[in-house]
Amino acid sequence: MGKKYVHFLVFILFAYLSWNAYDNPYTESYIDALETVPVTSNQQEQELMNKIKEIGAQYEEEPKDAVIDKVWKKIPGYNGLKLDVEESYNQMKEKGKFDKNLLSFREVEPEISLNELPPAPIYRGNPNKNMVSLMINVSWGREHIPAMLQALKNQKVKATFFIEGKWAQEHEEDVKLILEEGQEIGNHAYNHPDLRTKSISEIRQQLEQTNEILESITGEVPTLFAPPSGAFTQDVVEVASSLGMETILWTADTIDWKKPTEHVMIKRVMDKIDNGTLILMHPTPVMANGLEELILKIKEKEYRIGTVTNTLSEKR
Repeated sequence: MGKKYVHFLVFILFAYLSWNAYDNPYTESYIDALETVPVTSNQQEQELMNKIKEIGAQYEEEPKDAVIDKVWKKIPGYNGLKLDVEESYNQMKEKGKFDKNLLSFREVEPEISLNELPPAPIYRGNPNKNMVSLMINVSWGREHIPAMLQALKNQKVKATFFIEGKWAQEHEEDVKLILEEGQEIGNHAYNHPDLRTKSISEIRQQLEQTNEILESITGEVPTLFAPPSGAFTQDVVEVASSLGMETILWTADTIDWKKPTEHVMIKRVMDKIDNGTLILMHPTPVMANGLEELILKIKEKEYRIGTVTNTLSEKR
């Protein structure tokens, strides 16, 4: 009887320890064990799948259609996010536990895209997209371009240079340098006229001539047009559209041509910066000296900086 009694006590003790280590849902050891157990049963698979659907749905976003706003005119759309349940499950299956960092999503395009809207000027990107652009209008200030390119290179930033046709003719090597640095190039008309005073045929000549010059240098036809001094009419916008170009204005202006201090220039921009902001500047002394600091300030606010094309893109 003594041996049987001892064996019985050992069995009870072993059963208790086993239950305490693995079956008690309130012990840390049990939770740790679950986190490392591979998915082997249908029940575990279903539980993981349910959690993926439940948590992942919280991160889904509906796409935003491109619209023509009363104030901001043409605003690009923005892709939504849709949970990819199967891909998320496959990425977590080996780990055997839920990990929100392994959730997988696919982008969903909006029903209405920018190119489906009628011709209208663009002042900003989509307010849901955490990206801004530097747009550099060039018709003078050649001596400051190398310093600005160096600042962009130092910070690994791409900007959009809107170049006047006449200036491009006279400074072909500078245009090539801008292109070689991976910067985007747009059309800034031929000789900086006030296009509001021009006929449709004159407007077309200004834009076509510049496109031809830039294409001969870069091998590419611009898809973006920035009217000189921001002066435009609906005719200007429609001619640009007929040539395959969007008319680009700006959200924030450095007003660098008035020779502000670097501090004033930077504050002027940072007071207006937001998602989708297009920042206007020129090759001026204040930008040559202050561009890198401006970029750093923008990065501190955790905005991504990209070309105008990238900022206007629906891609996230």
